Amino acid sequence: MSSFWSAWIIVLTLPVLIGCAVLLKWNLTNHVGVPEDQNTGHEVDGIEEINNPLPRWWTYMFVLTLVWSVYYLAAYPGLGNWKGFLGWTSSNQGVKSLEESRLAAEHARAEGLNVQLDREVVHAQEVYGPIFEQYAKRDVLDLAYDDEAIKIGQRLFLQNCALCHGSDARGQQGFPNLTDNDWLYGGSPDKIKETLLYGRKAAMPAWFDALGEQGIKEMTAYVLSLSGRTVNDRDAEAGKAKFALCAACHGADG
Repeated sequence: MSSFWSAWIIVLTLPVLIGCAVLLKWNLTNHVGVPEDQNTGHEVDGIEEINNPLPRWWTYMFVLTLVWSVYYLAAYPGLGNWKGFLGWTSSNQGVKSLEESRLAAEHARAEGLNVQLDREVVHAQEVYGPIFEQYAKRDVLDLAYDDEAIKIGQRLFLQNCALCHGSDARGQQGFPNLTDNDWLYGGSPDKIKETLLYGRKAAMPAWFDALGEQGIKEMTAYVLSLSGRTVNDRDAEAGKAKFALCAACHGADG
């Protein structure tokens, strides 16, 4: 965090605490010159105004809240770049992989650091590691008939994949439908596993410079013919020869 934003957070936080303390002090001060529980001399429709102080329990709760706030901001990261005297942090900045997180967790334990994310990763590995190790040894098609594996897979999908592909896996604009038989990179278990492990980067290059306007026209005719559209046969035939440039990604049959 930059020094500016650190100072900005401090400027917003500390005055609020100070303001709350001042407000509490002001409310605990007798400003009317009338003893507590006595009539102030104001009366409306037979209702008398009594100088009643704040309830003690309310006052104590307010004071306790302020004291806790000061302690929390001193002990934990809450004031910009101040790290807190307990040295607690929710995560290790810069950790990009599970293996790095494991190494960071080991380092944190060795150094006596209090890193919440590392503790959670270690706990999750101890609990779920053996389960996933057993699943990793089994064939994907075998797991497809394992009810418990399917339930785990569903939860993992909702947590990691549903944001793009939808909770029903039917996709949305820019993200493919996973419930039909159209697969951009192959729908076999091995290909799906490959996609999950390594991801896909779909980035079609521009072909105008290589094909020219006529070449694009011919390629378009051939692609349209693949779905049964009526096109110029001569253009489609010429485009078929050029489609070899696209077959590496889209397959020989489109």
